[in-house]
Amino acid sequence: MGCVTESSPSPVVQGAPPGRGLGPRAAAVLVFGSSAAVLVVEIVALRLLAPYLGLTLETSTMVIGIALTAIALGSWLGGRMADRIDPRRLLGPSLGVSGAVVALTPAVLRATAEWAPAVLLSIASLTILVPGALLSAVTPIVTKLRLTSLAETGTVVGRLSGVGTAGAIAGTVLTGFVLVSRLPVSGILIGLGTLLVAGSALVEWRTRGWSGAPALALAVVAGGLATTVVPGGCDAETRYHCARVVADPDRDGGRTLVLDGVRHSYVDVEDPTFLEFTYVRAIASVVDAAFPEGEPLTAHHLGGGGLTFPRYLAATRPGTHSVVSEIDSGVVRIDRDRLGLGSAAGVDVRVEDGRLGLRRLETGSRDLVVGDAFGGVSVPWHLTTAEAMTEVRRVLDEDGLYVANLIDHGDLAFARAEAATLAEVFEHVALVGEPADIGLDPAAAPEGGNLVVLASGRPVDPSEAQEALDARQTGWKIAAGDDLASWIGDARVLTDDYAPVDQLLQPYGSRGGR
Repeated sequence: MGCVTESSPSPVVQGAPPGRGLGPRAAAVLVFGSSAAVLVVEIVALRLLAPYLGLTLETSTMVIGIALTAIALGSWLGGRMADRIDPRRLLGPSLGVSGAVVALTPAVLRATAEWAPAVLLSIASLTILVPGALLSAVTPIVTKLRLTSLAETGTVVGRLSGVGTAGAIAGTVLTGFVLVSRLPVSGILIGLGTLLVAGSALVEWRTRGWSGAPALALAVVAGGLATTVVPGGCDAETRYHCARVVADPDRDGGRTLVLDGVRHSYVDVEDPTFLEFTYVRAIASVVDAAFPEGEPLTAHHLGGGGLTFPRYLAATRPGTHSVVSEIDSGVVRIDRDRLGLGSAAGVDVRVEDGRLGLRRLETGSRDLVVGDAFGGVSVPWHLTTAEAMTEVRRVLDEDGLYVANLIDHGDLAFARAEAATLAEVFEHVALVGEPADIGLDPAAAPEGGNLVVLASGRPVDPSEAQEALDARQTGWKIAAGDDLASWIGDARVLTDDYAPVDQLLQPYGSRGGR
């Protein structure tokens, strides 16, 4: 007698709506899109907060931490809610409410930064946490709708997890390489909010469930209108900065380039020899003292900004050729369109990272290298290390000079470390700044602000540099030799393996910067 074998039916997942689940394509679109949206919000939030909190490692870490908290919280709560409520009733609100919050974020954050800065961190956290959690809840909700049998649990969960990761990657790449370079930050968030609310309406229509999409659409419109009236707007949003050009009411040709709320450059488009900022006058003083008057130079500039000093060299030393490494193409456009770059002869601006630009230069090809690159108020760390300074030393000729602008406050730990780093690479180093800041006035407490450091393979004559500083009425002094060694103390040399610039640097003093 033959033996007949019967298959056991796969157990059905309790709570799943039989016959009314979500199709695989719709599920993939929802998970992919919501995961991408979380990363768009995270990256754009960094750009939106930079004018008020600075573009530092701490700011980036905070935003990433909040975003990860939102993802964890949304995944956990979304799964719990999907087990207790019909998942179809959760999708529309998750997409719609997140879309409304995202669209309102630019206006809310900018208004808060201007009118209630004390609560900016709290409001900023909520504008990332709320939409991030709601969007992250979509994946477990969709997973619940797709699970109709325990036999396919691994396949469904694995597939949707992979789709979600792919969406996050797509959101990151799209934002970093496309959206930020082509659209204003407010436009990105309002557009994303519109898409999310539209997705909410579509889900609502298909499931005949929640009906809040019209109200949320009004919130998106309100967010768009509010961005046109709240303060804190930019003349241009570049790939890296919120940029404005402010005219000087007391000087016809005077223009100040403001990046992320920080005054980066002052340019007189009619008189390039006019130097407004004290640190620029200090740089001009030490350069003019180091080289014969009027002698043309071959210079390289790490960081461009408004190109104040390259223009000065072109005007005072005819025949000078300056190559500028400026990473932000949007700033270069502003230089050309608003700050009269086209009339500056001998200035060649290259859109590139400063460290990479150094590597492309021939050995011994420069008389002068000027460091004036900043992200917010911090020098990019990879331009501060012994390895970077070795590259600077390589491209300078035997009598070449490196001069750099630094900003620090408090105990000036970063400035001391940078001076120690230069002393490790160059035979001769000096520091220029307010007497109290560089240890030449022990009776006064250091306030911090701008300092200028210079280094060379040849001796630096402090007396000539001091005469030039006094002639320009900077009020600054120069420290070298034992005075500088005492000021540096036991500061640690910065290297590519160890350069905690954002941790060492104190960007603001109790009385503000100068």
